[in-house]
Formats: sequence, structure tokens, C-alpha cells
Amino acid sequence: MHNAKKRCKEIMMKLRVVVLGAGFGGLELSTILSQEIGDRLDLKLIDRSDSFVFGASKLDVMFGRLTADSVRIPYRSISKPGVEFCQETITSIDPAARRVTTDKATYDADVLVIALGAEYDMNATPGLVDGGDEFYSFEGAVRLRERIARFSKGHAVVGVTSEPYKCPPAPTEAALLLHDYLKKRGVRDACTISLVVPSGLPIPPSPETSRELIEAFAERGIDFIPDRSVRALDPKRCVAILDDNRELPYDLFLGIPKHKAPDVVVNCGLTEDGWIPVEKKDLKTRFPNVYAIGDVTSVGTSKAGVYAEGAARIAAAGIIAELEGGDEPEFYKGQGTCYLEFGDGRVGRVDMDFFSGPAPMGNFAEPSDDIVLEKREFEHGRRFRWFGLK
Repeated sequence: MHNAKKRCKEIMMKLRVVVLGAGFGGLELSTILSQEIGDRLDLKLIDRSDSFVFGASKLDVMFGRLTADSVRIPYRSISKPGVEFCQETITSIDPAARRVTTDKATYDADVLVIALGAEYDMNATPGLVDGGDEFYSFEGAVRLRERIARFSKGHAVVGVTSEPYKCPPAPTEAALLLHDYLKKRGVRDACTISLVVPSGLPIPPSPETSRELIEAFAERGIDFIPDRSVRALDPKRCVAILDDNRELPYDLFLGIPKHKAPDVVVNCGLTEDGWIPVEKKDLKTRFPNVYAIGDVTSVGTSKAGVYAEGAARIAAAGIIAELEGGDEPEFYKGQGTCYLEFGDGRVGRVDMDFFSGPAPMGNFAEPSDDIVLEKREFEHGRRFRWFGLK
């Protein structure tokens, strides 16, 4: 009888999972765990924001293709067995105790998953706050919508300030879409565009993709400046200063700010060299039952939502295997698909593989109508899977 009561109690106990961050990684992991063990799950999904925005939607907002309100997906739409969304600001993390404190509550977890992504250090680049704009934050993209609408002549610079940075194709897309935008307004001939990136190629793991992009730059008169980054801006002179001390006068600066792990992650002692180290095969940290996925880690993939989503699947499989006593899940392969806008309604695709070979590699699919539809379905499928929205 005693053993029967003990077994009954064990069945009634739910696995307490706390997921920090409701981006691609946090949403995918929560969805999988809900689907697989929802009746035995007590999952708190914590994020300080009230809504989710796909990264590509920032370009849509910036260039006036969609309104800011139309691309926000409220987290209150989440309705999944065993999952509770908490809009709270995380104030401390104790990875050894698996305890999280927010501005509203304290949570103890059996399993802790950190998916807080990367934040932006605007002050790391002198002059950026006063002399330029960035389009990686949602607020920055909204501000640029008005600034770009007023830009009718002069020099526009799209510049990366440091590595690593999220979604490596985004600066390229911004330059190509800016060309389209100015051309449609009839002012392209009065404007010049430069793209400054710290790598030798626009998409280093895929020479084929890079060749296509460099040809697109040449056809559109976009000055591609590789192997350089923007070290500082001089707002008084409206000059971007590169890391080789070259100066680029500008009338419009679209910056990619320095990325960093959130302070709450750094302060809890999880990071090394600025990011959380994890086991590449299973995304586990050095603390038992603490995982880290996505942009907040130094796992070795690009910092992009699709890789956070892939990591979430591996972490979720590991959590379920621990609970069920099943086989070890497959290793994380670091694979993902990135869609790339070439402008003029054309969309290509790069299928990336970071861990299978001796070096990262990417296969290129040329722009086509099918890929345009594929990209649209990529977003629609996740809207439905994560939020139940059509």
C-alpha cells in the first residue's frame, strides 16, 4: 500500500520547467513539451515583452510595407496545456539552485532553460546614439520608418559595428531593400548606398550565395565594403569612422549595434567570453538540468531564430528523455534555413550546416516564386504552431 501511494504521488507531481525568453527557442521548446507531456507539465514561460515579432517583420515595418501594430503577436494568445506565460522582468538567476526571481515572483524549477537571446549595446559604438539609427530592435525599425521616408538625397550607410550579430543576411537585405524603396520614390539617382560588413563575403559559409549578392550590389550601384566594421560615428561631421580609420560621410546611417548577453545572465556567472557555453550535442550548461539555447549561447551557429528553434528541439527531447527514462536524443546538428530578400519581390534561400563538416557550409537556392511562398509559410506555420493563429 505504501508503494502504491508513493507511485500515485509521483504521478500527480508535475515537472516544473521555467523558460526564460519567449523568442523562437522559448516558444518552440514550450510547444513541444506541452504537446508531449502537457498533463504532467508546469511550465512558466517568462518574458518582459507583451508580444512577439518575427525578425523579418522589422524590415517590413522599416520600409512601410506593414504597420507596427500588424506585426505584433500578443503572448496572451498562447493557450497550451501545462504552459503559463508570465510577462515579468527577470532580476536574478541562480543556476545552481535553478531559481529565478522577477519583479513579481520567485520561481523554483526542476529544469531551467535560458533562451533570453542577445541584447544591444548602443553605447559601445561612440556616436551611434546621437548620430545614427539602428534597425535591429523593433523600436529602432519603427523610428527608421519615418527617417527613411524623409531621405531623398545623399549617402546612406548600412554598417555593422561588431561581431557576432544576429541574422547575418539582414544588413544585406536592408541595403537591397533600401535601393528598391528609393527607386520606387524616384530619388535613387540622388542617393548613394554603402554596405559595411566585417567579413570578406556577405554570407561567408556560402560562396555561391555571396557571389549572387555581390553581383546584385554591382547591378544596383551599392558600394560593398567587406572586411571592415564601423568603429564610431562623428555626429557633428556626419561621418562614420571605420576600424581602419577610413571615414565615410553619411546623411542616413542604418547601424547594426554591438550584441551582448543580457546583464542578468552575465551577473549570475553563466557566461564565458560574454556568452553562455553549452555542450554542443545537447545544449546543457555546466549546471545540472540547466539548458541554454539560441543567441545567448556560444554554441557555434549563427545567431538567428531558426537555430534557436533547432536547439530547442534537442533540449526538449533531452528533457523528455530524462522524464521518461528513454534513449538519448540525437545530437544538435546546427542546421537551419535562412530566407534572403534580393529586392524587387525576389527571395532566395540558404540551407546552412554548421557542424557536419570541417567548416560551416551553405547551399544556395536561387530566388523563385516557390521560395516566396515558402518564406510566407515559414511564418504562418509558426504563428499557428506557437499561438494557434491562422
